[in-house]
Amino acid sequence: MTTIAYKDGVIAYDSQVTRGDVITYDDYEKCLERNGVKFFCSGAVSDYQRLVDAYFGTKPEGNIDVSAIVLDGEQLMLVAVDDATGLWKSPIMLDRPYAIGSGTPYAFAAMDMGASAYQAVEMASKRDTSTGGKIRRVFIKHIE
Repeated sequence: MTTIAYKDGVIAYDSQVTRGDVITYDDYEKCLERNGVKFFCSGAVSDYQRLVDAYFGTKPEGNIDVSAIVLDGEQLMLVAVDDATGLWKSPIMLDRPYAIGSGTPYAFAAMDMGASAYQAVEMASKRDTSTGGKIRRVFIKHIE
Protein backbone atom coordinates (compact mmCIF):
# COMPACT_ATOMS: atom_id res chain seq x y z
CA MET A 1 0.00 0.00 0.00
CA THR A 2 1.95 3.05 1.21
CA THR A 3 2.53 5.42 4.08
CA ILE A 4 1.36 9.02 4.00
CA ALA A 5 1.99 11.19 7.04
CA TYR A 6 1.07 14.75 7.96
CA LYS A 7 2.64 16.82 10.72
CA ASP A 8 3.31 20.53 11.24
CA GLY A 9 2.36 21.66 7.75
CA VAL A 10 4.19 18.88 5.90
CA ILE A 11 2.75 15.90 4.01
CA ALA A 12 5.28 13.13 3.37
CA TYR A 13 4.67 10.00 1.30
CA ASP A 14 6.60 7.12 -0.17
CA SER A 15 6.82 6.07 -3.81
CA GLN A 16 6.78 2.25 -3.70
CA VAL A 17 4.12 0.23 -5.49
CA THR A 18 3.78 -3.48 -4.78
CA ARG A 19 1.78 -6.32 -6.24
CA GLY A 20 1.75 -9.11 -3.73
CA ASP A 21 5.35 -9.77 -2.74
CA VAL A 22 6.79 -7.94 -5.76
CA ILE A 23 7.91 -4.30 -5.80
CA THR A 24 6.74 -3.10 -9.21
CA TYR A 25 7.91 0.52 -8.84
CA ASP A 26 9.99 2.37 -6.28
CA ASP A 27 9.59 5.83 -7.79
CA TYR A 28 5.83 6.13 -8.42
CA GLU A 29 4.20 9.54 -7.93
CA LYS A 30 1.29 9.07 -5.52
CA CYS A 31 0.22 12.71 -5.55
CA LEU A 32 -2.35 13.58 -8.20
CA GLU A 33 -3.48 17.15 -8.78
CA ARG A 34 -6.61 18.37 -10.49
CA ASN A 35 -8.04 21.90 -10.45
CA GLY A 36 -5.58 22.89 -7.72
CA VAL A 37 -6.67 20.04 -5.42
CA LYS A 38 -3.93 17.59 -4.37
CA PHE A 39 -4.68 13.92 -3.67
CA PHE A 40 -2.08 11.87 -1.76
CA CYS A 41 -3.31 8.36 -2.53
CA SER A 42 -2.99 5.05 -0.71
CA GLY A 43 -4.37 1.81 -2.09
CA ALA A 44 -4.87 0.30 -5.52
CA VAL A 45 -3.06 2.45 -8.08
CA SER A 46 -5.63 1.46 -10.70
CA ASP A 47 -8.32 3.21 -8.60
CA TYR A 48 -6.49 6.50 -7.95
CA GLN A 49 -8.13 8.32 -10.86
CA ARG A 50 -11.56 6.91 -10.01
CA LEU A 51 -11.31 8.45 -6.51
CA VAL A 52 -10.33 11.81 -7.99
CA ASP A 53 -13.23 11.58 -10.44
CA ALA A 54 -15.65 10.77 -7.58
CA TYR A 55 -14.37 13.77 -5.63
CA PHE A 56 -15.30 16.01 -8.56
CA GLY A 57 -18.79 14.58 -8.90
CA THR A 58 -18.62 11.41 -10.98
CA LYS A 59 -20.92 8.82 -9.47
CA PRO A 60 -18.70 6.08 -8.03
CA GLU A 61 -19.45 2.61 -9.34
CA GLY A 62 -18.10 -0.60 -7.88
CA ASN A 63 -15.37 -0.86 -5.31
CA ILE A 64 -12.82 1.96 -5.17
CA ASP A 65 -9.95 0.62 -3.09
CA VAL A 66 -8.22 3.94 -2.36
CA SER A 67 -8.15 6.44 0.44
CA ALA A 68 -6.40 9.78 0.17
CA ILE A 69 -5.28 12.73 2.18
CA VAL A 70 -6.67 15.62 0.15
CA LEU A 71 -5.52 19.23 0.22
CA ASP A 72 -8.29 21.44 -1.15
CA GLY A 73 -7.46 25.09 -0.63
CA GLU A 74 -6.74 25.42 3.07
CA GLN A 75 -8.69 22.31 4.03
CA LEU A 76 -6.99 18.98 4.70
CA MET A 77 -9.17 15.87 4.82
CA LEU A 78 -9.29 12.10 4.51
CA VAL A 79 -11.36 11.05 1.49
CA ALA A 80 -12.59 7.62 0.42
CA VAL A 81 -15.56 5.85 -1.15
CA ASP A 82 -17.63 3.08 0.39
CA ASP A 83 -20.71 1.14 -0.71
CA ALA A 84 -22.96 2.59 2.01
CA THR A 85 -22.29 6.33 1.75
CA GLY A 86 -20.44 6.79 -1.53
CA LEU A 87 -17.81 9.53 -1.34
CA TRP A 88 -17.06 10.69 2.18
CA LYS A 89 -14.76 13.34 3.59
CA SER A 90 -13.40 13.56 7.12
CA PRO A 91 -11.48 16.67 8.23
CA ILE A 92 -7.91 16.33 9.47
CA MET A 93 -6.95 18.60 12.34
CA LEU A 94 -3.91 20.60 11.25
CA ASP A 95 -2.50 20.91 14.75
CA ARG A 96 -2.14 17.13 15.16
CA PRO A 97 -0.18 14.42 13.33
CA TYR A 98 -2.07 12.10 11.00
CA ALA A 99 -1.22 9.08 8.86
CA ILE A 100 -2.84 6.64 6.44
CA GLY A 101 -1.76 3.50 4.61
CA SER A 102 -0.17 0.22 5.57
CA GLY A 103 2.58 1.93 7.57
CA THR A 104 0.14 3.97 9.70
CA PRO A 105 1.00 2.42 13.10
CA TYR A 106 4.72 2.97 12.56
CA ALA A 107 4.26 6.53 11.32
CA PHE A 108 2.00 7.50 14.24
CA ALA A 109 4.43 5.98 16.77
CA ALA A 110 7.36 7.80 15.17
CA MET A 111 5.55 11.15 15.19
CA ASP A 112 4.44 10.57 18.80
CA MET A 113 8.12 10.17 19.63
CA GLY A 114 8.98 13.51 17.97
CA ALA A 115 9.69 12.53 14.35
CA SER A 116 8.70 14.80 11.49
CA ALA A 117 6.28 13.56 8.81
CA TYR A 118 9.26 12.80 6.54
CA GLN A 119 11.08 10.89 9.29
CA ALA A 120 7.87 9.00 10.13
CA VAL A 121 7.54 7.70 6.57
CA GLU A 122 11.23 6.88 6.55
CA MET A 123 10.83 4.89 9.79
CA ALA A 124 7.68 3.15 8.52
CA SER A 125 9.64 1.99 5.46
CA LYS A 126 11.99 0.07 7.76
CA ARG A 127 9.17 -2.17 9.07
CA ASP A 128 6.33 -2.03 6.52
CA THR A 129 7.09 -4.07 3.41
CA SER A 130 4.60 -2.00 1.37
CA THR A 131 6.35 1.30 2.10
CA GLY A 132 9.60 2.34 0.45
CA GLY A 133 11.31 3.96 -2.49
CA LYS A 134 11.79 7.71 -2.64
CA ILE A 135 10.12 9.73 0.09
CA ARG A 136 8.60 12.96 -1.10
CA ARG A 137 7.18 15.86 0.86
CA VAL A 138 4.90 18.78 0.22
CA PHE A 139 4.88 21.85 2.43
CA ILE A 140 1.47 23.36 3.01
CA LYS A 141 0.34 26.50 4.71
CA HIS A 142 -0.09 25.63 8.37
CA ILE A 143 -3.33 27.06 9.68
CA GLU A 144 -3.89 27.25 13.42
